[in-house]
Amino acid sequence: MNQSTTLQKLEEMRLSGFTRAYKEMVETGRNKDFTTDQVVSFLVQSEWDDRYNRRLKRLTARARFRYQASVEQIDYTAKRGLDKNQVLQLSSCNWITGKQNLILTGPTGLGKSYLASAFGYQACQQGYKVFYRNCTKLFDQLKIARADGSYFKEMDKIEKQDLLILDDFGLKPLDNAQRLILLDLLEDRHGKRSTIITSQLPVNKWYDVIGEPTIADAILDRLVHSAHRMELDGDTLRKKYKNN
Repeated sequence: MNQSTTLQKLEEMRLSGFTRAYKEMVETGRNKDFTTDQVVSFLVQSEWDDRYNRRLKRLTARARFRYQASVEQIDYTAKRGLDKNQVLQLSSCNWITGKQNLILTGPTGLGKSYLASAFGYQACQQGYKVFYRNCTKLFDQLKIARADGSYFKEMDKIEKQDLLILDDFGLKPLDNAQRLILLDLLEDRHGKRSTIITSQLPVNKWYDVIGEPTIADAILDRLVHSAHRMELDGDTLRKKYKNN
């Protein structure tokens, strides 16, 4: 079988990484310096890397993160109560494997959304499916879904995500529809999937934001008791990055 036929068959099998590596070896003559085992290993690794990168691209595109962020880029120089050891522990994503939650709280401008995006991207790198949304926008979207009959379909999609990130929770008190939507979201995920919530308000203020005592108890019980917490404090970082 000649090289042209081999390349054609590789392309038909959609082995794009393998194909590119094979072309490179043929064009550069690198295969002459490798043993047979090394050639096979190089080609297989190239295909594995290509599939990994394409999957990561799909996962991050579907997640729709607010920021392009990674744990490697997190700034520890600013005084905001950020514990590097905790960040490194969370970056392992063992808490996602354990179906636990993460709560990020602190005043505006301290990088909560950036941190949530970074942890979400880390999850994507490890193959987890992530869904990132602003709380208010998601509640509005699901209210519309209730009206047009697509609510359960949308909720089913969210339930299947390994990690749900709800950004900017508690900017204003929840109405009854929002309370029930949040309860449905957390009920579907409790003990099955992980959730990150970012909020400017400390957790002890969430009860008032949610409102209805019975529903608030149910929501906080499903969310807080199995959650890791990062409580940030300090001056806003926005002026610092704006000047850089």
